[in-house]
Amino acid sequence: MKSYQSLTKEEREAERKALMLQYEEAKKKGYKLDMSRGKPAPDQLDLSMDMLAQDPATLIHTRKGTDVRNYGELAGVDEAKELFAEVLGLKMENIIMGGQSSLALMYDCIVRAWIFGVYGGSKPWGQQGKVKFLCPVPGYDRHFRITQEFGIEMINIPMSPDGPDMDLVREYVEKDASVKGIWCVPKYSNPQGYTYSPATVEAFAALKPAADDFRIFWDNAYIVHGFRESDDYLENIFDACKKYGSEDMVYEFMSTSKVTFSGAGVAVLAGSKNNIDFLLKQMGVQTIGYDKINQLRHVKYFGGKAAGIYQHMKKQAEFIRPKFDIVLNTLKEELTGLEIGTWTNPNGGYFISFEGLNGTAKRCVQLCADAGVKLTGAGAPFPYGKDPDDSTIRIAPTFPTPEQLQESIKVFCLCQKIAALETML
Repeated sequence: MKSYQSLTKEEREAERKALMLQYEEAKKKGYKLDMSRGKPAPDQLDLSMDMLAQDPATLIHTRKGTDVRNYGELAGVDEAKELFAEVLGLKMENIIMGGQSSLALMYDCIVRAWIFGVYGGSKPWGQQGKVKFLCPVPGYDRHFRITQEFGIEMINIPMSPDGPDMDLVREYVEKDASVKGIWCVPKYSNPQGYTYSPATVEAFAALKPAADDFRIFWDNAYIVHGFRESDDYLENIFDACKKYGSEDMVYEFMSTSKVTFSGAGVAVLAGSKNNIDFLLKQMGVQTIGYDKINQLRHVKYFGGKAAGIYQHMKKQAEFIRPKFDIVLNTLKEELTGLEIGTWTNPNGGYFISFEGLNGTAKRCVQLCADAGVKLTGAGAPFPYGKDPDDSTIRIAPTFPTPEQLQESIKVFCLCQKIAALETML
């Protein structure tokens, strides 16, 4: 296709008018399509229904005799800690099992740091005046909403296919003691689908923070979510930290929200022994323990081994991969050569990041909405919901049916062309 950049003003206007006629026809179809959130589709959730059919008699006692129906086991049952320690490449003593939400564990860690401080820190974050957080962008909007709620100043850190700009991270972390943390989605990042390179992980481990209470929030949400034959490699952050004695700097999180049931999975918080012991003392005031029946149910369903989880995720991939292919193939067919945008092509995760011309994202999202296609709000992948270039749109392919997705992405491409032409005109 001929580049829009090479068209004359008159040719661009003629193209815009022709596209608007197609757009008006699309609006008449009365679409009610949703690509706004990274939710598993019902057929993905159906894969885990057998978990609920397990014999209740096998879900009463742990191997050491603990009755999971009763109080106790604040850090979770040993079998669950062992399972997820294997997934994360850690030891059982490094694991705390939470409820169904890793986001809740992250929120709680911020709250505790704000009120009580962190292990090795001089005093609580909330008593130190201005507090800052680094935010790789584009990133996960719910991370940013947590820090915004506490009035923490958020600083944009540009992303590349290797991860955050580590020269800039190092500049902030090692020279400004008010920088207390950084949000990270290190494997199949939200929304670009990038995986941090070994050099990036090593650079994180080697940081020498000016603050004695700096923490890396390592949200490893997509650690088991590869859907291609080639799964990205992510270096173990704690292995890297051991070389520098910096294990206390990291909180790692994961969950089964997109593995089994989003509303009834299990979540994991991993950390150094110092951090785990410190956090458990505070958690013991908050709760006597999380849902141990659900922990044991997950363990038995996966056979107590990480291999069971990966085998399950191969089944998930059979649903997810074709949907990503629909989006990627349509973007290629509709937009290649126009020079109005680029997009990522991840090997896993839940999102594709589209980068349009500056000043087009809000307009494209609005055009899509008016045509019945709901997208994540423009600006959502940035702190305060403000995309400085108004160019990034997160595409979430998993929830719609393939047929719905095909229609949705065609409308998206149409709207992206219109928005680009309007901006160029």
